[in-house]
Amino acid sequence: MSIAILKSAPGLPAATQGDASDTVQLMLARLKLEGEAAARDYAARLDGWTGEIVVSPEQVARACEQVPEDLKTQIRYAHDNIRRFAEAQRASALDFQTELRPGLIAGQKQIPLSAAGAYVPGGRYAHIASALMTITTARAAGVPQITAVSPPQAGRGVHPAILYAMSLAGADRILALGGVQGVAALAFGLFGAPPADILVGPGNQFVAEAKRQLFGPVGIDMFAGPTDSLVIADASADPLTVAWDLVGQAEHGYNSPVWLVTDDRALAEAVLAHIPACIADLPEPNRSSAQAAWDALGEVILCADREEMAATADRYAPEHLHVQAADLDWWRGRLSAYGSLFLGELTTVAFGDKASGPNHVLPTSGAARYTGGLSVHKFLKTVTWQQVEPRALPDLARATAAISRAEGMEGHARTADIRLDKLRPALRQVGNG
Repeated sequence: MSIAILKSAPGLPAATQGDASDTVQLMLARLKLEGEAAARDYAARLDGWTGEIVVSPEQVARACEQVPEDLKTQIRYAHDNIRRFAEAQRASALDFQTELRPGLIAGQKQIPLSAAGAYVPGGRYAHIASALMTITTARAAGVPQITAVSPPQAGRGVHPAILYAMSLAGADRILALGGVQGVAALAFGLFGAPPADILVGPGNQFVAEAKRQLFGPVGIDMFAGPTDSLVIADASADPLTVAWDLVGQAEHGYNSPVWLVTDDRALAEAVLAHIPACIADLPEPNRSSAQAAWDALGEVILCADREEMAATADRYAPEHLHVQAADLDWWRGRLSAYGSLFLGELTTVAFGDKASGPNHVLPTSGAARYTGGLSVHKFLKTVTWQQVEPRALPDLARATAAISRAEGMEGHARTADIRLDKLRPALRQVGNG
């Protein structure tokens, strides 16, 4: 049986796919030239914020008092899981040295970046978990200076629960800035922050474009598009659970694709039957977001068998890949292109989004074909070193000189020759002895 599309994705209307690059380019040029004055102006005009940009420890403390204790408990639970996982990742990134040949020693060293900038979205949703994912991971990697920004709400500032999460995770300074001006403040070192070596964290199309344009002089975690999610399900899956998992991820917004890949037509038809009621059960504006995403970008794909299902999933390379099928060990071993893998009915993607531990800043738009998500490794430089002792020099110098001259690089060859010439008297003396 060939692959059958039971629900296709017509795509977004052209009017919704604006190009932000020109707008961002102009904003970044002004922000680089005018610095803090431009950032304040954009904050006032775009976010309605005229208050202090630098959030003081006293303001953080007052905001934290507004967060209900029950929510603080759950945020601490999530932070502990994220911290533990990040610390385990850091422990896996090892320094080493090895003697390649007698007297030729080489090694690698893990060096944390000096400064990181974390962008925490705060528009329609208060992205508490993003503060934990970015800041906690940088801290576990050993980054000594971490600055976080988040869009302020007019008359209120940064959401209190976001401030609590930022503080708990270990941000050294917090700025009430969003959008392009927030990203620029991190990159250019505005408002007393050190210029960031790396910019991390999700955001809207303008934030993503700003990171893309700044990349080079500063590192970024990845160029992220809208979030996406794919569910693999066989006849053993529960249709209502699968439907809610698709709708739950479509809630992110009109441009967030969700896909179901299955080898069971009855399951697929049951999921399709459940989805309208699931969407209708959401409050606004979540309902409209999920409906728009499902109508434009939702797909249901019927495959012949599990191998065809796995091949389809690898081709889509989703950000989130959720397997609700028998023989989870087979799927874990077979699948090869995803941002994060969620195995079994109990392991909803929302757990990874919020609290289970592995990072939720993940590659989108098929980028999981070639990269993973945010981890402590993004905040580390894996550098190498080498040292040559006299006994290794003759062979190494001869090989270097020969290859250099074959390439036409005489200066390189001479740097090898001079060292061999200096060593020859000692070698002759050893030979005479």
